[in-house]
Amino acid sequence: MVTSSAERRSCRRQRATEVFAKQAEAALDALALLDFAWHDCYGDPCPSDDVIEDVWVLGDGELSEYISAAHLAVIDCRDLRMYAGEARRRT
Repeated sequence: MVTSSAERRSCRRQRATEVFAKQAEAALDALALLDFAWHDCYGDPCPSDDVIEDVWVLGDGELSEYISAAHLAVIDCRDLRMYAGEARRRT
């Protein structure tokens, strides 16, 4: 189901606040940019929930890592999936 960018942001807000506290809005901005880039590259309004979850996993509570993971999602989501899988196995 296609949702608006405002709805996606609202749905993501609680987790962003829990993980990034005062930097939650920056994390949400990164996901909004990911949505725009994803649309421009792949024609879909936003990446799948699995891709978004992989970004959260690789971010591991560090905004810089989170932004890098969002970038990787657009560049090569297969690598993102592989690295997120490795991170999950380490925990």
